[in-house]
Amino acid sequence: MLITVSGPAGSGKSTLAAALADRLGYDHVSGGDIFRDIAAERDLTPLELNRQAEEDDAIDRDLDRRLRTTARDADDLVLESRLAGWMAGEYADLKVWLDAPLEVRAARIADREDKSVETASEETRARAESEALRYEEYYDVDIADLSIYDLVVNTARWGPAGVEGLVADAVDAFDPATDEGKTPVTGIRYEFD
Repeated sequence: MLITVSGPAGSGKSTLAAALADRLGYDHVSGGDIFRDIAAERDLTPLELNRQAEEDDAIDRDLDRRLRTTARDADDLVLESRLAGWMAGEYADLKVWLDAPLEVRAARIADREDKSVETASEETRARAESEALRYEEYYDVDIADLSIYDLVVNTARWGPAGVEGLVADAVDAFDPATDEGKTPVTGIRYEFD
């Protein structure tokens, strides 16, 4: 089974994906892992690569191409990134979107990155706006369109164990024999060059 975990910064994607993969005995691949691999291939730090990515869309496209290829080629995997559900498309068996109010996400980011909540909130809002524009420009993806997701969870309502339990219950309840059809991912341009 291929499960994607997507959502904005601070929503709990990495926490859920790692815990779910461990619980199911699946592999876990994150967009962050792939980004770090790309940085290492170019003999750059992730921060240096991130700065280059602001000026060179080939970096984002390489990351997204690798996400799509991983989804196509993998079994028993939890694939995690903001665009994992879109990039995995028809290959995903279950697509999960995590979210929480901005103030909750900003507080989580501030705590893990040792910065003020105000700074984290400003940076998170600006990053989300920038990413939304790039996703639309690159692939015709409206990141606010959650219709492709099978499960949408507000992670501010449950702690990490509760979110993991909700998603694990959905995975356990999934029966391909009674599946009447997932929402197709249409209209996206998988153009990575």
